[in-house]
Amino acid sequence: MRLTWYLTEKTHAELMSQTPEAESIAALVELHRGLERKGPGDPDYSRYILSTLNPALWPSPPRIADMGCGSGAGALLLAQHFQSRVRAVDLSSVFMDELKVRAQQKGLEHLIVPILGDMAQLNWPARSVDLIWSEGAAYNLGFEQFLLTWRSPLANHGWAIISELSWFTEHPPERAIAYWQMAYPAMGHESENCQRAQRAGYRVHATHRLPSLAWWNHYYEPLRERVQSIDVTSPNPFNNQSDNLLNHPSISPSAIQLVIHELEAEMALFEQCSDSYGYTFYVLQAS
Repeated sequence: MRLTWYLTEKTHAELMSQTPEAESIAALVELHRGLERKGPGDPDYSRYILSTLNPALWPSPPRIADMGCGSGAGALLLAQHFQSRVRAVDLSSVFMDELKVRAQQKGLEHLIVPILGDMAQLNWPARSVDLIWSEGAAYNLGFEQFLLTWRSPLANHGWAIISELSWFTEHPPERAIAYWQMAYPAMGHESENCQRAQRAGYRVHATHRLPSLAWWNHYYEPLRERVQSIDVTSPNPFNNQSDNLLNHPSISPSAIQLVIHELEAEMALFEQCSDSYGYTFYVLQAS
């Protein structure tokens, strides 16, 4: 989960630097390299959400954008579902390359428009998108700021379907509060996020909580298997044939171990507290 934050918050120069933080970013991306998902989600659940909306709502073909697309789990699903072009935006060249390969494998390369860049700096024309989709990436700008940023490019009565980390209860466990106050202090309750959406110029059509099982089946378990395959003492701990991320000359064992420790702590917390927080999909219409 913290991977998306790192990649979106940092400039290219910062990612290329030789700082300990840049090392952590490199380790995180290498840990996620080759995984289908870079964060929690479920293709069947995404299809379910789309199925709840009347097909007559969409122009033919709809203009679609997937913000913070990673290696394309959402973008490819949308392209297949709508048989329409999808602009897929991400800051990671590693994930863009994976997206292109996966699009070719699925025969969808003609429908995917990869865009390597910062989703906050695109300056697209007003009313140029009918559907904005984003899984787990809005919090890089802050949920409300993301919605404000993308309100103008969204068509009149266009749709935004955004998954956002949210509190499910007014009284979450103290250990969960302590963790997320450090990791994401702006994290809001679902009702608060609905108010933020309304302030940003949207009508809240529906909310859907991503089932906790989806976190494990499609993200945490594959990530855990990846972690267990790593030998931090090896000269090539990630067993990659390609160069390390961003041409980073080396990733120290201590940086790898620190990132693994942080990921394991995140998984342990979710295992204990998944009834109190998680991802909520906000189905929003420009008002």
